[in-house]
Parts: sequence; structure tokens; C-alpha cells
Amino acid sequence: MDIIVCIKQVPDTTEVKINPETNTLVREGVPSIVNPFDENAIEAALQLKEQNGGTVTVITMGPPQAAEALKTAIAMGVDDAILISDRAFAGSDTWATSYTLSQAIKKIGKYDLILCGKQAIDGDTAQVGPGIGEWLGLPQVTFASKITFENGKLKVERMLEEVNEVVECPLPAVVTVVKQINEPRLPSLKGLMRAKKAEIKSFSAQFIESDLDNTGLKGSPTSVVKIFTPPVKGSSQMLSGEPEEMVNSLLGKLKEQKLI
Repeated sequence: MDIIVCIKQVPDTTEVKINPETNTLVREGVPSIVNPFDENAIEAALQLKEQNGGTVTVITMGPPQAAEALKTAIAMGVDDAILISDRAFAGSDTWATSYTLSQAIKKIGKYDLILCGKQAIDGDTAQVGPGIGEWLGLPQVTFASKITFENGKLKVERMLEEVNEVVECPLPAVVTVVKQINEPRLPSLKGLMRAKKAEIKSFSAQFIESDLDNTGLKGSPTSVVKIFTPPVKGSSQMLSGEPEEMVNSLLGKLKEQKLI
């Protein structure tokens, strides 16, 4: 089974900065991490490889610094990593991002399964994984909490709000995973050494034959009109003391405000 995992390097949540001119995230020079849900997708791919054989290739779209996210994946044990990077991709929304990733996947060519994290913590849209499935014309399953491969078909347990749903899906397919699916492994010493020496492949817009009308700001139908921090309303107060005292104090204040 040949698996492609799409990951994203996201800004550290305490270091988010916005470009006031373009209303897009500033990524250059900002401390970043691998999107946590994508680490679960990597782990799911590695487990499927261990059970069924095959390869795991990880791809990401971003500036040159996004190669660090790929090295984290290599350290975890993936076989190959590809950076999709070009100035033409700057400012892409989820539509343009899913298009670009799908073009790169077409270029890779050989795959049975595409895995993504449920969503990215910097956007929280959960649209890129399904978008890739749509661009490639593949069946897709979202919110997977368990993935098995039986009799040539993929069996996926989906975590919904009130129930879990089990579905079967033919391959190739796109699946997005939730954090409950697994606990991502820590990189091994051997993996860290391999990642340090790894040369990351890079795909340009020209190489993946992107239609520039579908990439970057030009190809993004989403328009951000304004970004602002909501004003703080009212005042805040920190409670102190023993737990029972704090509970009684809080209940008293809620009653004063006629909230309970």
C-alpha cells in the first residue's frame, strides 16, 4: 500500500502574526510546528505500512522553511518527503491549496491512499482534505478514528458528534483523521540522524503543471476584508484560596449577576 500524507507547517499558536496589507498569515521568521492533526495522519500511515507493507510519502505546500516539517516526518519514519514551494502559491486559500496539492499528487502518480489531518489549527476549516478528494475525483471519508484494510477495501470508523459510523471505501481514496485515532510516535535517534542528512525534493508550480488561475491569491475565491482583535468587555477577576472557597465565591458572584 502506497500512502501519501499531506501535512502543514503552522505558526506556533502564541506567535500568530498577520500581514496588514494582504490579511494573510506571516510565516517567514515565525516559530512553527507540524500541525498536530497531521502528526496523527503520519502515524496512521506508518501503522498501515507496518501492517500491509508499501511506502509512505509526505508532502507539504509552503515557503522553504516548511522543509523543517518534512524533516520531522522523516524522523518519525516516512520513506520520502516533498516540498511544494513557489511564490505563485503565496496567499492560497483552501481552494487553491487543495488544487495545488492535488496537482502534486498527480505528479507523484503512484498511490493507494491519501491521508490528511482533520483540520489545521491555524485555519480550522477542515476543507483541504475533502478538496483534494474533489479535485482528484476520489471517494473521501472524514473524521476517521480507526482505519483498517481488509479484502482489498478500506474500512473506516468515523467519529461523529453522537455516534461512531463504520464505512467501507474502495481505493484509491482520501481520508482525514481525528486526534483520537492514535498517539503519534516520537522520532527515533536513527530517524533524527536520517532527517538531518535528508535532501528534500522540491516541486515548483511549473513542474506540477499548475494553472496559475487556480493558485495563490489570484486563484483564491476567499476574500478577507478585515482582521481585528475583539475588544475586551467588562473586567476580569482571579479567584484565590482553597477550592471550596473559590467555588462558593464564584457561585455568589454568579447569583449577584442573576446568571444562576
